[in-house]
Amino acid sequence: MVFERKQPGQWKAGALALLVHVLFLGLMIFGVSWQNTEPSGVEVELWSEMPAPARVAPPQHKPEPAPKPEPRPKPVPPEPKPEPKPEPKQVKADIELKAKEEEKKKRREEELKQQKEKQKQEEEKRKQEQEKKQKQDEEKRKLEARQQQERERVEAENARKAEFAAQQSAGQKVLDDFTGRIKAKIKRFVILPPDLAGNPQAEFDVTLMPTGEVLNLKLTRSSGSSAYDSAVERAIYKAQPLPLPPDPGLFGKFRELHLKFKPREDL
Repeated sequence: MVFERKQPGQWKAGALALLVHVLFLGLMIFGVSWQNTEPSGVEVELWSEMPAPARVAPPQHKPEPAPKPEPRPKPVPPEPKPEPKPEPKQVKADIELKAKEEEKKKRREEELKQQKEKQKQEEEKRKQEQEKKQKQDEEKRKLEARQQQERERVEAENARKAEFAAQQSAGQKVLDDFTGRIKAKIKRFVILPPDLAGNPQAEFDVTLMPTGEVLNLKLTRSSGSSAYDSAVERAIYKAQPLPLPPDPGLFGKFRELHLKFKPREDL
């Protein structure tokens, strides 16, 4: 009896041979199908000139990037320690202390506000007093100016009165002087009647011209003796021209004269 000896690896060789046959069969099928496919058309582009060769930019050497520094590790903060919980009494004391501080703060703010208000009122009062004083000073200056003007007016008025009085006095002196001269000249021409009794007085209004001539003569009061009145009237006309002051400005005082005549002036 003959026993066949099996060789190791025989099944691997059979499997490899089968795989080769399968691959060969597939290759043949693919080749036949590829030959039966119609070739696609070919397109041709005609150029009149050869295109210029494209300029290729020279390669730029990029600088190598600097190495990034390694990030430092962030410090890890220590873990907060848990605060001890305050005791109830301590919490109440803190609340009361905080309330007292708030009350003090409010009082300080109120005091500061009142102080500012008081300063504002005082400033307003000072301003009003200053304005009042300025107004009073202005009124005082105006009053003094009015009083000064009044004094100057009174002084000027007094000066005019004094001047007028002086002129009047001088004019009256001249008037009395020349009136006496006129009466004296007229008396030289009076012829007293022989039966004249007593010392009667006759009064005349005489209007003169600048030349001393008599323009008008009027008996205003009779002496009681027509003979004496007529004698005085005749003497006035005979005494023309009557004496007048040389200053023509004084003639106004002699235009209208009121003359009184007595036989004896000393009585």
